[in-house]
Amino acid sequence: MSKEILINIEPQEKRVAIVNDGRLDEFHIERPQDRTIVGNIYKGRIDAVLPSIGAAFVDIGLPKKGFLYLSEIESVFEQADTAQPGKGKKEVKKGQEVLVQVVKESFGTKGPRLSTEIGIAGRCLVLMPEEKQVGVSRRIEDDVERRRLRQILHEAKLPKEVGFIVRTAAAGKTKQELERDAQFLFKLWKRLEKVIQQKKAPSLIYEEYDLTFRAIRDSFTDDVSKLIVDSKPEFYRIQSFMKTFLNYLRNKVDFYKGDDLFAEKDIEKQINRIYESTVYLKSKAYLVIEQTEGLVVIDVNSGGFKKKLGQEETAFKVNCEAAVEAARQLILRDLGGIIVIDFIDMEREGHRREVLNVLKKALSTDRAKYDILGISKFGVVEMTRERIHKTVQMLSYQPCPYCQGRGKVKSPVTTAIYALKELKRFLRGKSLKQVNLTVAPGVVEEILKNKENLRQLEHRFKVEINLISSPANHIEEVKVS
Repeated sequence: MSKEILINIEPQEKRVAIVNDGRLDEFHIERPQDRTIVGNIYKGRIDAVLPSIGAAFVDIGLPKKGFLYLSEIESVFEQADTAQPGKGKKEVKKGQEVLVQVVKESFGTKGPRLSTEIGIAGRCLVLMPEEKQVGVSRRIEDDVERRRLRQILHEAKLPKEVGFIVRTAAAGKTKQELERDAQFLFKLWKRLEKVIQQKKAPSLIYEEYDLTFRAIRDSFTDDVSKLIVDSKPEFYRIQSFMKTFLNYLRNKVDFYKGDDLFAEKDIEKQINRIYESTVYLKSKAYLVIEQTEGLVVIDVNSGGFKKKLGQEETAFKVNCEAAVEAARQLILRDLGGIIVIDFIDMEREGHRREVLNVLKKALSTDRAKYDILGISKFGVVEMTRERIHKTVQMLSYQPCPYCQGRGKVKSPVTTAIYALKELKRFLRGKSLKQVNLTVAPGVVEEILKNKENLRQLEHRFKVEINLISSPANHIEEVKVS
């Protein structure tokens, strides 16, 4: 299987596509004005304490105050009290300084979600300054590999005053590679400690990598055949980064000299389909994906599924295919919050369990945290998925100014009825010779289907009504003058 990372650089936008055998598996956008702050570390100042909701708002120097649970601040203070015995227990107060990391982007009116559990990600490890232990990512499921990595870490020369978590990318890595990653992260943390001492709150202490470097760190694994970038300055920047951290992969980085990288790789069409609510499967079945602020609903439909199977077998086959695609769409669109997947009803308990297993297996590559509650006898799966960044759709689209985000507009018939009501309201109490009613062409057609309504109004108000068809009018727009 050929896996590629494609990077497209425009003056106002970076785009990264991760492609498997020509099929888009992941897509990310970054714009200067929308650059993510997730992973950034700030020295903040507590702006308000709200015991009623068990949280504090922290000023980190951004327009919106960050949200931090009081339990996290208290645990940090407890650790400080343990380190300095004899001092009384600290109380969380307004004005206190606290070191925090952004774990979730701002959404709507909500500010960024903060944590005092600082973690600095490297290629293979995550350094945890407040911890003293070593752990292995639960995503590494192979018991033999988990034991091997733990053994390496116990034998390796790691700094004792900090903790480490082994990332999924560490699978198969050598002791030397893990030690090198640990030493780099430890040196970085030591530099940051000096910055923390020097800077006053609120201030930025550490800025997470940009999209290009995050993609290289998190996705440029040994199974990637090529990383292709269409910008010469970015190509040189990547080469410099690779020389420092991943020199053995440098020969896999190519500079694209053509006109349109994504179009040539047939990726642009696939990107455009991310924004569509209907996703068709190979079997002609399809998914309908509807998203609200806190809930995502995925409905599975058999559509044009043609195989001559019984009802139960048809449902099972379609659901298995839909489970794989639903998982892919969750990752591709980076959908989060509460997710409900409504599969086609199946009678057999074994079929329901198998569909759930297919879904879990398809989600095993997902880097976001998720929790699947199970599948009901009606074929409904409830799950949650961590929402960290703004989705591609949030970055690329705005609510429709015509339908106000409803996703639907009034029909010509509805607008025609409304237009005649508005005309009546306008004419009441007035003595006019002429009046103009301006509407969209489709609405004019509906009004003229029953001209008697206009004649009755003309007779009742003793006025001449000029019905004007305006292609410039929105379907719901009605002008009376």
